[in-house]
Amino acid sequence: MVRQEEQSKAGERSAVKTVLLVEDDTSIGEVLVQAITQETPYMALLVGDGFEALNIVKGIKPHLFILDYQLPRMNGIELYDHLHNMQSLESIPAIMMSARLPYRELDRRNILGMNKPIDLDEFLLAIDNLLA
Repeated sequence: MVRQEEQSKAGERSAVKTVLLVEDDTSIGEVLVQAITQETPYMALLVGDGFEALNIVKGIKPHLFILDYQLPRMNGIELYDHLHNMQSLESIPAIMMSARLPYRELDRRNILGMNKPIDLDEFLLAIDNLLA
């Protein structure tokens, strides 16, 4: 009986959609992760830069990317391009957030742009729309 419960819980965990959030400002990242995990059925993973994101996707396949545009060493557009050049990640949707967004680049790549400061209700609705 216990083993069946454990298997059921493991199956539920694997069915949960994963959001990869790349944000170098830890306080903003933690607030957004908390909002996602408390207000949606999705699991959120927070990493601080593009290179960390490229490493983590070797072991997991997220269902959504949320990328800060102004990241250290590699901006959000460069990271998006690297991620979407990986064979299993080319169709993953993305949200890019920043106080200054490169709208022409976002449009070319079909990335949803959100201005900082983020409106949490709008943010959570956008996640639901992209993952529904």
